[in-house]
Amino acid sequence: MEETKTKVPLIKPFLPPLGEVLPYLQQIWETRILTNGGPLHEELERALCDYLGVKFISLFSSGSLALMIALKALDLKGEVITTPFTFPATLQGILWNNLQPVFADIDPNDLNIHPEAVEKAITPRTCAILPVHVFGIPCDVEMIHRLARKHNLRVIYDAAHSFGVRINGDSVCRYGDLSVMSFHATKVFNTFEGGAVVCHDEMTKKRIDALKNNGIDARYRIAGSGINAKMSEFQAAVGLCQLKYVNGIIDHQKAAVSKYRELLTGINGLSMLQEREEYALNYSFLPVIVDALQFGASRDELHDFLECENIVTRKYFSPLVCDSGEVAGGETGLLPVARKMAADILCIPVFHDITRQQISAVTAAINRFHQSRRKRAQKVINNGN
Repeated sequence: MEETKTKVPLIKPFLPPLGEVLPYLQQIWETRILTNGGPLHEELERALCDYLGVKFISLFSSGSLALMIALKALDLKGEVITTPFTFPATLQGILWNNLQPVFADIDPNDLNIHPEAVEKAITPRTCAILPVHVFGIPCDVEMIHRLARKHNLRVIYDAAHSFGVRINGDSVCRYGDLSVMSFHATKVFNTFEGGAVVCHDEMTKKRIDALKNNGIDARYRIAGSGINAKMSEFQAAVGLCQLKYVNGIIDHQKAAVSKYRELLTGINGLSMLQEREEYALNYSFLPVIVDALQFGASRDELHDFLECENIVTRKYFSPLVCDSGEVAGGETGLLPVARKMAADILCIPVFHDITRQQISAVTAAINRFHQSRRKRAQKVINNGN
């Protein structure tokens, strides 16, 4: 057990060298500009537009607040179709805007909301679709776009996991009316806490900027209801330092996922999602799917075993958001695929500096558990005979 003695975390936040952050702190101390769209905030907005290949971006103190304001900015009323297979913040953004969530089932091939399920869920009260690029894997953006045009709906993408993700070379954030990103510590690009809304025109950006500043616009007029959701200069400073390392982080995590694929191939009952050539992913999460019958144990049993081996994993996303909080017990449909995936998915460790030794430790532990269960099952069969 020596190889798994040291804890292997699920995710490990990247931090830039402290020496690179200190000059920005010196600037903040000298200018005494701490927030309210200061120079570092403006610099980070420009840098992110360049990196992502988008025209307009508005920075936020968190991804959750960014999503709340994105929905508010579009003046929505009625029902919003979304996925049950997501982090609670997706649902909370809908509820905070007094909108009614409607859950559509997911596609087992990419774990994203299924366009056919979306179309079946559309009613006269539907005002928008809120798909999630789950684990940074793009949704079927073309089909969702066609549905939105056909039924005159707005599309807001929850792109919390999708920093740097591209479809045929274009940022995934260029799709839909708005895209919302998270810069939380667990993401490939982080500002400790933080987030952003990507939009496509200046007027929308001005409205979003006012809403995140207590409804106060650039001329100090009250533009409507709002909230304080501004990113601070310190967060922006961290972001400016982080940005130069993002490509290296993604490359390292891509190599780690490739190694996992090599080592986990051939384990009966354990599968991984297939990648598509047109997608450039960021490899921020690595889900594996456990078929209990073939694997010889359930996802929960594997999770508990790895925990005893000091390997951190997560059951993302279990329970489904439709089964908890204010919407629990409401009409959600059967959602068979989402429910099966919530019972079978396990995210295993991947982060910016994960080592070959750590990957080997994780895969060896999974294989060891699998083999022990197979032997036990065979013993039961033999005793039965």
